Amino acid sequence: MSILACPLDYRYGCDDFKIIWSEEGRHSRQLEVERALIWAHWQLGRVSESDYRVIESIAVPEKTTKERVSEIEAETRHDIMALTKAMAESAGEAGWCIHLGATSNDIVDTAVALQLRDSITILRQQLCNLMTVTANLAQRERDTVMLGRTHGQAAVPITFGLKVAVWLDELRRHLIRLDEAIPRICVGKFLGAVGTGAAQGKDARKLQQMILEHLGLGVPLATTQVVGRDRYIEYMGWLCNVSATCEKVLQEVRNLQRSEIAEAGEGFDVKKQVGSSTMAHKKNPIKSENACGLARVVRSFMMPTWENALLWHERDLANSSAERFTLSHASILLEDVLVKTADVLTNLWVDGDRMQKNISDQKGLLMAEKVMLELVDKGVSRDEAHEILRNASMKAIAEGSELQDICANDDVVASRFSQEELDFMFDPKNHIGVSGELVDEAVELARSMVHDS
Repeated sequence: MSILACPLDYRYGCDDFKIIWSEEGRHSRQLEVERALIWAHWQLGRVSESDYRVIESIAVPEKTTKERVSEIEAETRHDIMALTKAMAESAGEAGWCIHLGATSNDIVDTAVALQLRDSITILRQQLCNLMTVTANLAQRERDTVMLGRTHGQAAVPITFGLKVAVWLDELRRHLIRLDEAIPRICVGKFLGAVGTGAAQGKDARKLQQMILEHLGLGVPLATTQVVGRDRYIEYMGWLCNVSATCEKVLQEVRNLQRSEIAEAGEGFDVKKQVGSSTMAHKKNPIKSENACGLARVVRSFMMPTWENALLWHERDLANSSAERFTLSHASILLEDVLVKTADVLTNLWVDGDRMQKNISDQKGLLMAEKVMLELVDKGVSRDEAHEILRNASMKAIAEGSELQDICANDDVVASRFSQEELDFMFDPKNHIGVSGELVDEAVELARSMVHDS
């Protein structure tokens, strides 16, 4: 009976992504790195082609199995030594060149770089998909007027399209950040035990370059026995940053779906879906809530990632066990969060009529800024105009009256504006500024980046 203790095993994340960070994924990439090492030695003339061909044939999971490596590791208590011994069992006389000039972390960190590269490929695809979904939503709701809110209170009009465009432009910045960071993140190393290259001989730097370029990875300048963990910090920082954006989006969806607001929310399968085991009327934003919780778990891995950079001298093992959790779990969970965020926005319902009702319920208060600015244009000082509208607003709130009616009876306001002008000023769609332009540009920029990808 297999015991599954981690929710990643049975609840979160997709199999295509999890295989990258599985034992099999780690094992296959370490074999790939060992194979590339001997390939480079062959290219430099230190290993014969026939010996390389033998290593090439056995440095695959079907020949050097994860099960055999695990059996040897149980005795040696050293994972890479177990790997090389398992390879040697199948390599015969060609086994002399296995792991030649390498230290364990040349293999481990370079294999992790392959895992990071493959993870980034999927994460980038999911980010681009989310950008496309968000761009479609922003364009669809470009001119949908609603309450803007600050401090949880009604502020001035905004469009739902602009709200979504803010999310979209943030996602676009994340894509820019990722593309800029990839050359710094996807980097291996192959200069031996303390980074001097002494064990690799006179062609040490050329050997390292050949191996890493053959694997499609970046080549570092100076390393210790390990790749600089500032690279992992940058990667984890990106994961955390994107998770924060997704939670920001989903938190807004959850707030807009609150019963007293009810302006937008998650799609709900009314034929089959159940909101509550006891409250039959419930339609809860469960996917948004689920993804918000996972986003917080992603960000929790930032602290150990910082700590993992603080190794003694040229290296110790204090980072190793922690990194088996941090890099894998945060990567898998962010992919899950991106997928769920895209699904929520794809199936989002938006109630424009309810938005108009919520505006109307404010009895014109959200147009106080508009009237104040128009008064200034009519020659009233800004301070005086602000005080007129502040007093009028407080009176409207106290009496439950329409702010427009209060303003119409104010001598300063009435002397400067006709009824038609007041009607115009109190129409919310006349105080949304350049919202449409901003939406259009955000959508265009995002789509061009996704298209170029």
